[in-house]
Amino acid sequence: MIDLDAIATRIDDAARLAEPVAQLTTSESFTLEDAYEIQRASIERRIHRGESMIGVKLGFTSRAKMIQMGVDSLIWGWLTDTMLEEDGGRVALDRFIHPRVEPEVCYLTSREMDRPLTALEASRYLEAVAPAMEIIDSRYRDFRFTLEDVVADNCSSAGLVIGPWKRNFDGLRNAGVTMRFDGRVVQAGSTAAILGDPLRSVVQASRLISQSGLVLPAGSLIMAGAATAAHALPPGAHVHCAIGGLGSTEFTTWRAS
Repeated sequence: MIDLDAIATRIDDAARLAEPVAQLTTSESFTLEDAYEIQRASIERRIHRGESMIGVKLGFTSRAKMIQMGVDSLIWGWLTDTMLEEDGGRVALDRFIHPRVEPEVCYLTSREMDRPLTALEASRYLEAVAPAMEIIDSRYRDFRFTLEDVVADNCSSAGLVIGPWKRNFDGLRNAGVTMRFDGRVVQAGSTAAILGDPLRSVVQASRLISQSGLVLPAGSLIMAGAATAAHALPPGAHVHCAIGGLGSTEFTTWRAS
């Protein structure tokens, strides 16, 4: 019988020590349901070390990514307080293995989410919205993984930077998105890549959380998913993300060693 706790320890240690491991599925056979159990067990280890839950993130929110991975549904993972970086601050790359960054939209909940929401209800459960960037960092060597691997690895979640909050939830169906490194455009796209409208990610998050028998507290973050492809993060780079009508967020990378 597969030892899910032992696998969770392996993937958690890889993240904590910033040391890559081989794909879990090359030596272990487990289902997608098992992968979420591994994810939950690894997050519980973080909580026992003193980290606090601050929200959730969604993955595979673009149809192109779903087709690429051969799946027909979203995946999701957890966000903790140690992942949150300061807007306009410096991000140390030493705690990551092979970090990449992608532009996103982040929502802040105003009410507890304890059931699946409809599209009409979603905005009534939100306090604010902000431009954001997620730093993803697969704990697997060479950034190679299966669907089960990435879910077990908390969907590669590693860091996030959030810009100023606004209460304007309209106008994000097809807002322009630009991400720059040192003033040079490295990714450009539209929020329409996020399920056609990032607000749909709130609906999907409520359904996924409810299906898992969980409740998302008021004041939680919901990272809606990537608006463009991810871009590798080098040290010494100034990273800036702008979303039309919403605002911008930025940070600078550095490496101590």
